[in-house]
Amino acid sequence: MPYFTEFLIIVIAVTLLFAILSLFFQNIRDRYAFKSWFYAAFILVLNILNIATIKLMLLQPIYFPNPDRILKVFVDDWAFILKCLGYSLRLLGTGYVVGAVAGLTTGILVGWSKRWSYWVNPLVKIIGPIPSTAWVPIALVTFPTSFAASVFLIALAVWFPTTVLTSSGISNVQNSYFEVSSTLGAKTLHKIFKVALPAAMPSIFIGIFNGTGASFITLMTAEMMGVKYGIGWYINWQKDMLSYSNVYAGLIVIAVAFSLIITLLFKVRDRVLGWQKGVIKW
Repeated sequence: MPYFTEFLIIVIAVTLLFAILSLFFQNIRDRYAFKSWFYAAFILVLNILNIATIKLMLLQPIYFPNPDRILKVFVDDWAFILKCLGYSLRLLGTGYVVGAVAGLTTGILVGWSKRWSYWVNPLVKIIGPIPSTAWVPIALVTFPTSFAASVFLIALAVWFPTTVLTSSGISNVQNSYFEVSSTLGAKTLHKIFKVALPAAMPSIFIGIFNGTGASFITLMTAEMMGVKYGIGWYINWQKDMLSYSNVYAGLIVIAVAFSLIITLLFKVRDRVLGWQKGVIKW
């Protein structure tokens, strides 16, 4: 049986399972009934794509392989794809943590201290708007390894929006908050970490989310410039070999992995900003 047929059978079986469960559980009915049209449209699009590629040959098979060939890649090459995904997540995680920590630190200093703002803010305005990928030639000759250069590029992509939104959030905290904390005897560090940062947290999360999107783009560029392994490297390698079924498989892995990361960040945001439930709109 073709892989695509097996995949459709599994999707339809899962859909029917939830449909049956929704008859007995109110929360499942409320959660999935609204998305039922989307699931039906998704299955319809897959069938149309299958007919257009393998049945009618309306698309160039080299560049637009049928769904069965793409699914076959996951069956035959899943171990190597997972290995490449692990390398990508390691690179992304390292650069992201470095950039987020640097951005939070710089944003706090610029937003809290006028002296730091005087010296650092002009540099942020000059360096920050430059796309991190534009630094590729300099990064390659500055850092000893391509991994270190890639970490720098990803960190730079995260650093700028995190810095700007953190400093903006701290600068816009109402002075009355600090006046009350001073009356209660709060010191400078207490004002920063117990007053300024919690109040600026919605703005900080916006900066982190903007940096996340930029880090994804930079990751793919960095892996295509010389990093061995990684999903971006895998896609570029398969493209050179004209194996476009593997290219699409890599794109699917990227879409799923990055979607899960964004979903996790939203969960963290909802947990941290639980006290603003019903206020935040993004």
